[in-house]
Amino acid sequence: NFLQGIIRQESEVVSTITAICALAIALITSALLPVDIFLVSFMKYPNGTYKEWAANNETRGQIEDTVLYGYYTLYSIILFCVFLWIPFVYFYYEERDDDNVNKCSQVKNALKYTIGFAIVCVVLLLIGAFVPLEPPPSQNSTQWEKVQYLFEELGSSHGLPALSFSISSLTLIGMLAVITYTAYGMSVLPLNLIKGTRSVVYERLENTEDIDDVEHQIEKLKSKCNDGRPLSSRDRHNLQELESKLQVLQRRGRHLEIAERNCCTKVGSALRPIKILLGIFFILVALLFTVALFISNLDKALHSAGISSGFIVFGTNLTNPLNELLLALQPVTKDVLLCYLEIYDLFILNCTLPFSLFQLYKIRPKRTRPQALLFLCMILLLIVLHTSYMIYSLAPQYVMYGSQKYLVFIRMFLCFSLSPPDQCIVTRSYLFLHKFWFFSTIYYFGNWAFIGAFLIGLAVSCCRGKKSVIEGEVEADDSDLSDDEYVH
Repeated sequence: NFLQGIIRQESEVVSTITAICALAIALITSALLPVDIFLVSFMKYPNGTYKEWAANNETRGQIEDTVLYGYYTLYSIILFCVFLWIPFVYFYYEERDDDNVNKCSQVKNALKYTIGFAIVCVVLLLIGAFVPLEPPPSQNSTQWEKVQYLFEELGSSHGLPALSFSISSLTLIGMLAVITYTAYGMSVLPLNLIKGTRSVVYERLENTEDIDDVEHQIEKLKSKCNDGRPLSSRDRHNLQELESKLQVLQRRGRHLEIAERNCCTKVGSALRPIKILLGIFFILVALLFTVALFISNLDKALHSAGISSGFIVFGTNLTNPLNELLLALQPVTKDVLLCYLEIYDLFILNCTLPFSLFQLYKIRPKRTRPQALLFLCMILLLIVLHTSYMIYSLAPQYVMYGSQKYLVFIRMFLCFSLSPPDQCIVTRSYLFLHKFWFFSTIYYFGNWAFIGAFLIGLAVSCCRGKKSVIEGEVEADDSDLSDDEYVH
């Protein structure tokens, strides 16, 4: 038992360190987008002219390259985490679950599976690097000249297409996670805060009645064999189910008793008005997100250049409320509000992931397996990758150019896709998000799926009653020993 405790403690420490580092990288990557937008906006005065220090093209180029190298570094670290670090730690602890495997075999097997992930990463990088976006200048070139052209393209772009293709491929997986978890969470979390939880006293009374009822059924079945006759196979099966149900109810009773004595439950009841206000705030933000995303997608459907262009829109044809809000608050918030919106997405995901309808692992206090924690980190990293594009969908003009304006004679206009390149500087994040048009097309249809998932989640959440005060703490496949590991 002592040795098992040491092994478990080591597993928790390593997985926790991995989770902290991965989450830190995710948050830093999220914070780079507001910095990118702030820098391109800060280069100009409100009247559309460049500031003195930014009037030189070389100075602007240095700033753009610095931000670009920041994206290179952070996205490369994310690739390392997704394809090497997290898979190795994950499979290492998967092998540790087998008592017959020694440490050397664990490392070998973990490396074997990790190499598979590394190969996928290399393939994605090669596809992005050596599939040119434009054909060679001469169709009569020799095979060597074509290969030479590909390497020259790779060198001139500093590997941007390779990294962009890899990140965009991972973003597609992140899009599925956003549709599955975040869309659901944006509706269920606010409504749960507004509705609150069931009364602990009432739940205990109801649970006690259920225990008495199940015990009565068990005694009734056992009474059939008082005369020495064995129970039929059907009765034995029913008896096993009733005994399993009784164990679950007894565990629920113990957890409800602890929850009733817990001071956090009493404090939560006292803070009920604040929870309602937070729920109202979160649902208003969620509705703002959904409306902005719908207007952006509707604008692309009506005014874009078509599916073959990635539904690119030249200018803003429909008023986007979130885009206008960010533009109005940019002089005051300096793009900090945009950072808060990204953190809000991560917060929604983190709060609802343990109670999602699609669970591969249980995530509960003091009883989360290392693999579950690593799996959560992987999802968070992929969510962050897709969050950057989703912010673009919510406020496209703002994410591309910030609050930049340019002058045409004496009139001033907001920068947009057809603005003069020397008058409007595109954010570096846009280079990563829209290097390949077919990814933008998939994102467009993914946004419609997100809106649909949010509306479905909203309808389901409205129909559901209040959740239990011990929601997610007791499951049918738990053991009695798991209660000893739980600490309120």
